[in-house]
Amino acid sequence: MKIGARTVETGIRKAPVERGYVGALGLAGDVVADEQHHGGLDQALYLYSSEDYGWWGGELGTVPKPGSFGENLTLSSFGPEPVRIGDCFRVGAAFLEVTSPRIPCAVFATRMGEPNWVKRFADSRRPGLYVRVLEAGEIAAGDPVERLGGGEHPTVVDLMDVWYDPSPDPELLERLLRSPLAERARANVEQKLSRVSD
Repeated sequence: MKIGARTVETGIRKAPVERGYVGALGLAGDVVADEQHHGGLDQALYLYSSEDYGWWGGELGTVPKPGSFGENLTLSSFGPEPVRIGDCFRVGAAFLEVTSPRIPCAVFATRMGEPNWVKRFADSRRPGLYVRVLEAGEIAAGDPVERLGGGEHPTVVDLMDVWYDPSPDPELLERLLRSPLAERARANVEQKLSRVSD
């Protein structure tokens, strides 16, 4: 994929499959090209919802196809309540724990071909979910999905807001650090807390 003058390897293009095996590092056969920013035990899968795609349809004039945002799993909905860090989803035989939101990047913007996509996506506050795999197993299209609350940790959107906030609330940062964050997100929150504490 060309991003300005650079050519980069990317795994953002996804094709639908009827079933697959989810292991500790994600969906068998999936490609993670940029391992510095994507993938790993704490961001093994990226989930998006058809409900949020429907919202984007109103913004973009057409509903994006599942997989357009590079997600590994497209769920019909995340449920009526805001998703919190530490919430869990049972999908087929796999058990997944929410660790962070997706922070949009230049690859995603190039993929979408929309003006100001990074800002638009961040402002939408519909980031989708990175998850770690607590229990591996097979999943298939149409599998039932069960969501289990993970406690009173901050929401995924709280964490996304903190990412862009130059002076976030120290109490919120401390609450985030007590939640089961992805390591990349944890490093970012720790950095922010050290700056606001100085």
